[in-house]
Order: sequence, then structure tokens, then C-alpha cells
Amino acid sequence: MTSVSSSILTALGAGSGIDTSSLVTSLVSAAKEPKQTAITTRQTLNTARISALASASSSLDTFADALNSLLAGTGYSGTPASNDTSIVAVSALPGGTPTGLPAQIEVQQLASARTLASTPVSGATSSTAVGEGQLTLTVGGNSATITIDSTNNSYSGLATAINNAGLGVTASVITDTQGTRLVLKGPTGEANDFSLTSVSGTDLAQFAWSGTDSSTMASMSDPKDAIIKLDGVEQHYASNTIDSAISYLRIDLNKASPGTTVTLATSEPTTSMRDLMVEFVDAYNTLMKALNTATATGTDSSNAGVLNGESSIRDMKRQLSQMVSTALTTTGTYKTLNDIGVSTNRDGTLSLDTTALDKAIAADPTAITQMLNPAVKTSTNIGLAGLMDSVRDNIKKDGGPLATSQSKYKALASDLTDQLDKLDTQMSDYQAQLTKVYSAMETRLSAMKATQSYLEQQVALWTKSSN
Repeated sequence: MTSVSSSILTALGAGSGIDTSSLVTSLVSAAKEPKQTAITTRQTLNTARISALASASSSLDTFADALNSLLAGTGYSGTPASNDTSIVAVSALPGGTPTGLPAQIEVQQLASARTLASTPVSGATSSTAVGEGQLTLTVGGNSATITIDSTNNSYSGLATAINNAGLGVTASVITDTQGTRLVLKGPTGEANDFSLTSVSGTDLAQFAWSGTDSSTMASMSDPKDAIIKLDGVEQHYASNTIDSAISYLRIDLNKASPGTTVTLATSEPTTSMRDLMVEFVDAYNTLMKALNTATATGTDSSNAGVLNGESSIRDMKRQLSQMVSTALTTTGTYKTLNDIGVSTNRDGTLSLDTTALDKAIAADPTAITQMLNPAVKTSTNIGLAGLMDSVRDNIKKDGGPLATSQSKYKALASDLTDQLDKLDTQMSDYQAQLTKVYSAMETRLSAMKATQSYLEQQVALWTKSSN
């Protein structure tokens, strides 16, 4: 007959071979997994939202930057040109559109540099010794010491030392049928004249020059400023490359031609405002469709957009939609995109009535160009790129809805990570508690089993004695 105590011991594993360690692990897993799943599910959604917000912000930047780049290109602004490149050549500088064109320029004088040459020495080479000592090179008030010793005592060593002085004077050694000589050339411009004076070393004194020619060193050309007349105003520059006379325009002076006027102008844009609006509407719609997908309601959470209900994206869409009715200029018949055929669809995308646009361009092409892409942006005529920049800056400003949402989801990501860490700690404590409980139970069951065994032995002895 099976005893009650034997049945209990068997069920609880005393001597039954049941692994209480596995039992503890199973109980901990059963308690942990639902909570862990709930947290990781929230983590997955939160990560997707962080990524989607970053993507929306990046897409906005891409749209605005592409529009700026497009309007800054020569296709919409035209290419700077000179009608006589043998005298003056021009090219656009990055960052903006040249203003003040067309302009008239007269090159009265090219900038030149001081050039010195030593007397040729017959039979000498670049490795011929020039003597040890020191020279002082002075350029426009800045000086450097040129030292010649046993390591660089040669024409080439002297030239290298002058070049390494970093004052803009270039030295070279020329050997021809006349012999070998040192040639020095300074920076262009009157203010960049230079001198080379002897400090020590009798032999090095042959290369000294401080304004007066000698039998061993002579000036071949004088330093001069470039002199131009731009729209009748005389201007002086130290270089033949000028990038400050006209904003965003590089002017290269190639030849002096006093009395000859060269016209600097801008060629006609190769791309029309019509093409601009087609590209703008297409790019805008690509951005808006992506935002619509991210905020789609869906029939349930499984097919809803990851940013469904996100207020910052609703705000972004609202501000973008206001672009079509925002005044780009305060004057003229055409002031907004609505005025030239742009309208908003129910889903937030745009439509372009090319017939209305063509009619507006035909009626006043200059006004349309100035409205969309002004030569000079002002507070009342910001242009299409200026408007896009303003909308972007407002959407992405510190403390705005987008920045607030990004901060919120980043904070939640940190909190969810902390929750997982806390859950791990709690479950470790729970496992330790269960292990302690079952270890104590095993000890008690072992003692009970020993008592049972003793009693069974005694009963067996009593039974045998009575027989």
C-alpha cells in the first residue's frame, strides 16, 4: 500500500529525479517574458518613430538644399560672360549670383611683381658654392633670415632657403649659355615690393638688393598694382585676379588695354521659370507623399503609418501647405504661387496649371522671374528658395514641435532601456528567491524521507517479531 507521505515525496521530486533548477528557470521565464515582450514591442515602435522623424527632417533638408542649389546654378541665373576674354575673363563664384551686371570695365594696367636676377656666372652650376653667411629677406614689412652654411652652400640651396621663408618670394636657378644665375620674383602689387640685404658673409653680398642695382644683382621689373575702371570708377588691386569688385564674380585681367571698354554681362538663363515650377511641384509632392505615408491612419495598428497621430509631422505638413499662399513679393500682379497656377490637392500634394503659368509668364516674364528667383533677396522679396529656407528653419527651430517630438522619443528610448535593466534585476532577485525556497524544500523533503525510511524499517521489525 502506497503511503501518503511517499506520494508527496514522489510528487515534489524527492528521489524522483525532477530538476528543480529547470523548474525555477521555467517559472522565472513565465514571469519575465510577457513583461519583456511588452517593453521590447514599445522599443521597436519607438525606434521606428525616431528613425521616421529623422528621415522626415532629412527629407526636408534635402528638398530645401536642392532648391537652393538649383536656383544658384547657371541654368536659372545665367552665366557671367565677357565680350573680350583676351582682355578680361569672368567666372561665377560660389554662394550667390553676381549683382551689378552688366558692367563696363577698362584695364589700364596689369599688376606686376618685382623680379631680380643676379649676374650670370660662366661655368657655374646649381651646385656651385655661393658662400656661407646670412641674408635678410623683407617683403611688405615682413622679414625672414636666410641662412647659408655647409649644408646648403650652393645656388640651389640658396633658392630653396628663400622659397622656404614663406614670404611669397619664389627663387629659381637658371643655367643657360650665359652661365648660372639666381632669379627672384615677389608677389604682385606695389605694397609687396621686397629687398634682400646682407647680414654676414662677404660672398653672399653679391645677391643683396635694396632698391639700387649693382654689378651683381639687378631689378628686371617693378611691382605695380592692377588699375581698372569699373563703370567709370578707378580701382587698384594687388593681383590680376579680382573677386571683390563685383559680388560672386571672379575677374581675371589678361591684358592691359587703356581706352578699350569690355562689357561684363550675364548670358540668358538656359532654364525657364516654367521648368523651375515643374521641378518644384514634383519635388514637393515627393516629400508630401512620404509624409502622408508616415502618418497614414490605416485600418488598425498593423498597417497604420509609424508617425500616425504625431503632431510635429502634422505641423510640418501645415507649414509646407502654406507656401502656396505666402507672398514672395509685395509688388506686381503676381505675388504668390497660387497666382501663377499652383493649387493644393486634398491629400496635401500640389497641382500645377501650366496653362495659367504660361499665361502669367507671357504677360510679365520679368516679374515672374524676380518673384521666384530675385537677383537680390530682400525681406519683401525672398524668392522661392528664401521661402523654403524660412519654412525649414521654422519647422526645425529649437523648442519647435519637431525638436520636441525628437527629444520625447529619445527620452522614451532611454527609459525603456532602463525598464529592461530593472526587469533583469527583478527577475534575478526572483530567481534567487525561488532557488532558496526550493533548496529549503529539498532539505526538508530529504529529512522527511530519512524519517520515513526509519519508520518503515521499524514497522517491518515489529511485524516480523509478532509473527
